[in-house]
Amino acid sequence: MEFWQSSSVMTDTDRVRIEIAFDGTQVLSILVPLQTAEDLDRALAGDHDSAYSFEADDGRYTISLRRVVYVKRYARESRVGFGSAA
Repeated sequence: MEFWQSSSVMTDTDRVRIEIAFDGTQVLSILVPLQTAEDLDRALAGDHDSAYSFEADDGRYTISLRRVVYVKRYARESRVGFGSAA
């Protein structure tokens, strides 16, 4: 069994929300560094008998890649604030 791991320092501009759906109808919705989302995509393209470990806003996760049904990556939110429309 192979083991994938991702860890990096999070900043507001480098995070993205993802949903990871598992067989059995469980869905995990979390905010992760952009690099973690990309690393997860690469891990899913490889050996599905491995595990993947990563840091999110609310803690550390380790998932079994063979149980993943799909991953949804949300579009990064645009900047919130006031401005003039051109």
